[in-house]
Amino acid sequence: MEPTEGYIPQNDAHPLTALVDQLQDRIHEVIVGQHGMVEQLLAGLLADGHILIEGVPGVAKTLTAKLLSKLINIRFSRIQFTPDLMPSDVLGTSVFNPQTSTFQFKAGPVFSNIVLIDEINRAPAKTQAALFEVMEERQVTVDGMTHKMQSPFMVIGTQNPIEHEGTYRLPEAQLDRFLLKIVVNYPSLPEEIKILERHNQQAITELLNNMEPIITPDLLSNARMQVRETHIEPKLLEFVAKIVWETRNDRSLYLGASPRASIALLQIAKAFSVLRGRNFVIPEDILGAAPAVLRHRIGLTPEREMEGATTDDVIKEILARMEIPR
Repeated sequence: MEPTEGYIPQNDAHPLTALVDQLQDRIHEVIVGQHGMVEQLLAGLLADGHILIEGVPGVAKTLTAKLLSKLINIRFSRIQFTPDLMPSDVLGTSVFNPQTSTFQFKAGPVFSNIVLIDEINRAPAKTQAALFEVMEERQVTVDGMTHKMQSPFMVIGTQNPIEHEGTYRLPEAQLDRFLLKIVVNYPSLPEEIKILERHNQQAITELLNNMEPIITPDLLSNARMQVRETHIEPKLLEFVAKIVWETRNDRSLYLGASPRASIALLQIAKAFSVLRGRNFVIPEDILGAAPAVLRHRIGLTPEREMEGATTDDVIKEILARMEIPR
């Protein structure tokens, strides 16, 4: 199917419903299961944010990112972070041109539309810090010259929750720049059987190569505008603020979420409402978005860590005691 410039399919429920349904259907032609990851990835894409994915190797993190770029007809690049990686290996560097006797900027792999950073916690702090400007400002400054990123621009970082040898913990300031942290689990037994059946019939690389774009970057930009305009009641705005405020006053946490988390929770709740076929936000959208938005922005006290608790446990406790507006 050829993408139609500037056209957004219409639907009785929401103008974007047909489009996002088609995107999800095409993704699941390749990806078996992982419905939560796919929904949250699409929510992050519609909300114009960066995403951190945590999961063991082999659960389709890289494949899904590649597939997403293929369906939107945009550029994709993958950067493998290693302990010896330098900032210039990511951002680019100025190279001397003897013919003109001037330095010319040679762009690094971060100059793409969807940038997958594999094992983002394997590079040292200096290389991780190089991502701060490009993730927040959508630009790179090298030798005093600023280079703008082409829209759309999305960083997807991955990390392994099990192996920590030779890794560098991401600083809180960098974690806060990820709109979502998606936790990807193993597939169920029926899903794994379906994965084997699909691989037995056709190679995944063939499926990926045969995928045709569904939308264009301009159409994605229009979709993002519609997501921002999704209606939310004032009482639900207050509900978002109260959830984030509670993280700053919970005894189980030494670090609460920042105002950036409130904005992220609002953005993802709107995106969830669109993905679910509505043009207005309901409390369930906010409750569903809270774990992925907050889990990487809060810090457990040593006492709760020793008890074996996780940030998801504390978020669940906070949501359980909240009065849900109706």
